This record gives sequence, C-alpha cells and structure tokens, in this order.
Amino acid sequence: MNKQWYKDNWIYLLIIVLLFFPVFQYIDDLAIRLWDESRLAINAYEMFHSGNYLIPTYEGEPDMWNTKPPLMIWLQVLAMKLFGINEFAIRLPSALAAFFTCISLLFFAVRYVKNFWLGFICALALVTTPAFINVHAARTGDYDALLTMLLTFSCFSFFSFLETSKNKYLYFFFLSLTLAFLTKSSAALMILPGLFIYVFIKKKIVILLKNRHLYIGLLGFVILGTGYFLLREIYNPGYIDMAWKNDFGGRFLDTLGQHKKGFWFYVIHRFNIWLLLIPFGIFTGLLNKDQRIKNLTLFTTITAVTFFLVISSAQTKLPWYALPLYPFISILAGVFIYYIFSFIKENRKLAGYFKYNIVPYVFVCVVFFAPYVLIFNKTYKPKEDVEDFYRTSYYLRDLLNGKRQGDNFTILYDEYSAPVLFYVNLLNENGKNITLRNSTFVKIGETVLTIQNQMKEFVEKNYDFNIVEQYENIVVYEILKEKQ
Repeated sequence: MNKQWYKDNWIYLLIIVLLFFPVFQYIDDLAIRLWDESRLAINAYEMFHSGNYLIPTYEGEPDMWNTKPPLMIWLQVLAMKLFGINEFAIRLPSALAAFFTCISLLFFAVRYVKNFWLGFICALALVTTPAFINVHAARTGDYDALLTMLLTFSCFSFFSFLETSKNKYLYFFFLSLTLAFLTKSSAALMILPGLFIYVFIKKKIVILLKNRHLYIGLLGFVILGTGYFLLREIYNPGYIDMAWKNDFGGRFLDTLGQHKKGFWFYVIHRFNIWLLLIPFGIFTGLLNKDQRIKNLTLFTTITAVTFFLVISSAQTKLPWYALPLYPFISILAGVFIYYIFSFIKENRKLAGYFKYNIVPYVFVCVVFFAPYVLIFNKTYKPKEDVEDFYRTSYYLRDLLNGKRQGDNFTILYDEYSAPVLFYVNLLNENGKNITLRNSTFVKIGETVLTIQNQMKEFVEKNYDFNIVEQYENIVVYEILKEKQ
C-alpha cells in the first residue's frame, strides 16, 4: 500500500479507529460476569475439552437451564482455540459482532444511499450508545451483540431485496435470520412483524409471494433452524420441552424471575440522548428529497416501532432485550444529524466565508465529542461496579496469573457460582487443587475460603479454626476441629 492509498482511504481508517477503542479496549479487564456470560463460559470451556459440539454441558451434564442453540458457544470455543481460555476469548465474538454492526451501518449507507457521511454519523451514534457499549452487550460474552449484528444484517438484506429485486439479498436475509435463530432462538423472530408491515405498505406482498426463492429460503431456514432442535432432542430427550418453556412461550407469556416491568421499561431504563432525536429523524427523513433516504427512514421506523411493541408486550423484560433496537435508533438519529450536516454544507453564505467549508465537519465533531469521550472513558480501564461481589473471582484470577500464592483449599459458596467455577476450572487445569462446594459441609483439617457472611458465621459458630488469610471481605480458614 502506497501513500496514495492512505490518502484516498484515510477517512475509512479514521472511522475504524474511532469504532475500535470503545469496543475492544480493555475488554478482558473485568472478571467473568454473573448469569449468561459465566454460563456460556462454562459451556464453552466444557465443549472445548469434550469435543461435544452438539450438546452444551454444565458440570458435565446436558445444560437444560441454558437451552438456546449453541452458535455463540461455538464461536467462543473457536476463540479459545486461537487465543487460549480467558476473558478475551469469551468476549471476542460479542466485540466483533458489535464492531461489524457499526461497520454495517457505514457500509449500507455507502452502498445504498451512496453517502459516506450518513453512514459515518450513524456508526458513531451507535458506538456512542452507552447501552450498546456495555456489559451484557458489546463488552461481554453474552448472546445479544451477536443477535443484534445478525438481525441488522437480515433487515438490511431484506430491504435491499425489496429495493433491487435481486434474489441474492433474499438469500442473505434467510442466512442471517437462520444464524440469528441459532444464536437466540425465538428472539430472532421478533423482527419479522415489522418486515411484513413494510412489505404491505410498499404493496409488494404479491410480488414476494410469487417469488420461488422466498420458499427456497424459507425451507432452508426451517431445515437448519429447527434441525438443531430435533437433532438435539434425539440425543438429549426433553430438550425441546425445556427450550419452549425457557425461550419461546414461557418468557413472552409469563414472567420469569423478578423481571416483570412496565410497558415503557425499555425507554426509561435505557434512555440516551439519541432517543430525543428520533422524532426529528423520522420527520426530516420522510420529507427528504432523496427517495432512498425516505425509504430507509420508513423501513427503519416501522421495524424499530414494531420490534419495540413486541418486546414491550412480553411479560419478561430485561434491559438487553432491546439491544437489536439500537442500530435502528442510531439510523433515525443519524438521519436528523445528517440533515443538519447537509444544510450547513450546502449553505452558500457559509461556503462563501471559507476557501473550504469545514463548518459541517466541525458540527459533527461537536455533536459527537462529549458522547465519544464519555464512552471512551467508560471502556478505558473499566471500573468494577460491584467489586465485593466479584472479589472471589479476582482473587482466583490473581492466583491464576501468579500475582498471589495459594493451593489446596475449598471455596464455600452457597449461591449460583458459575463465575467462580470458571476460574476454579482454569486453576485446576493449571495444577492447582481447588474445590468449589455449594454447601456447608466442611472437613476437619481442610482449608476453606469464603466471602459470604452466612458461610463465615457457619464456620465460626461450629468449628475451631485459624485464619490463614484475610483479604478485603474474603477470609481463608484452617479448620481445626468441631466445637464442643
């Protein structure tokens, strides 16, 4: 690559750099998170060692708690093979998915609207969305960033098919939708009502239904999408029933756990500045002189509103269920910002003051400066919000990295312990003798570590002991004998 190449492509290199840091920097700093990330980490760890790529396991048994298809786990196993078993490998698929989701906004704007700056603005809006560059999203090994990328690809492909009538886009749509289904099953289908409504509004239902490639693509989706469930049911009887309860009707019709929230939960809980620009983006987009921007705005609005209504009508609500909305919110906000950018750029009076009209570019810098600095600082050496809760994980990670010495002890932990188990597995793999026990059973003469007050009270009430080590809220006991 010569100097001319860099001169011609410097702006693309700039956007790659701007996207890279919020997504990737210090991605492995935080300990493995509770719930989905730690569960997936255990699934991937055991799949990596067992070679059983069909049935994810947890502590050696088929995992009937996490019943989603294993595409994300497969990608994590691949990352482990390339980069070792660590936080980076667990999170790399999510980070790459988030990065390419941002890139897709840029690419689609350049390819369809023929406008780099619209794509540049939309990509920056997405990468400066705090809920998107967050744990349980771009920054951790959960399902939702991968799901978001694949649904964004599928929507762009479907829209491109309707605009061009090229069947290759219809196949891209079904491929992306199938992979999304193999990532998070029923969540992939929640985008479909908006697509159907858009087809109806554009009066292309008959054309679509007469297209034989629709049925070929649909057949492929059914075979590949349901094929995994049927195959796993053969080797893991009862799987389909549990998957239905966990991931289909169960979550939508009933409240799982303590996750019953109000209808406007996703607006209130994940509010950000770009939400304020949505009405302006819809208004300026639909009235835009460029028919391509009109069509894109209409499609994005219908898709986003419909998806919002679907997830807001579900009985179970969690913040990350809204993640697939953020690319569309970024587009609508971007359309409005681009409208002002274009107005400034085409203003003859402003252009007359400068040899080169830099005002529109300064405007973009001003708009995104504070949000970008905020998201950069958030991801630069991220701070632990609940350090006491994850103290055991950090303690074990220090043992693993040689920053602390210790061996031959039992961890007493009577709650869900997947984050701790991940590090225990790695320590034992590296020759340490560490046991994780989810009970109050203690052996005379053993060394036990605990962080939980109820476990400390149990040990101190029932046994004579020596305190071997005390670190923050962690206590390591040597059990001497039972109290008389």
